[in-house]
Amino acid sequence: MFFMMGINERRKELNFHQMIVCSHCGAYGQYHVFMTYMVLTLFFIPCFKWRRQYFVETSCCHTIYSLDSEIGRRIERGENVEIRPEHLRGMARAGARIKRCSQCGFTTEEDFEYCPKCGSRL
Repeated sequence: MFFMMGINERRKELNFHQMIVCSHCGAYGQYHVFMTYMVLTLFFIPCFKWRRQYFVETSCCHTIYSLDSEIGRRIERGENVEIRPEHLRGMARAGARIKRCSQCGFTTEEDFEYCPKCGSRL
């Protein structure tokens, strides 16, 4: 008997956009909400989902916040919800690790003080 199963982590973009003035960079942007979860698949059919987590990403500086799970479930159901600062926890800047050289335009995710391409200070 041949049996195919798998456990994967997946990401699902939720249909929710809210205009904001970013508290991190001060620019106008939008909140984009997504959900991550683990899923058990049998013969490529998703059967069981667990460990759902909801996140908000800003469109201006790509800062990622953890969203309160109750608000995330309401957004997933399609309810009209306003995300307030008290619904957001923790902060990680998605693009914070990327450095760009002002001389040659070389980009890197490493923690260099000098550009490995042209030698100028990053």
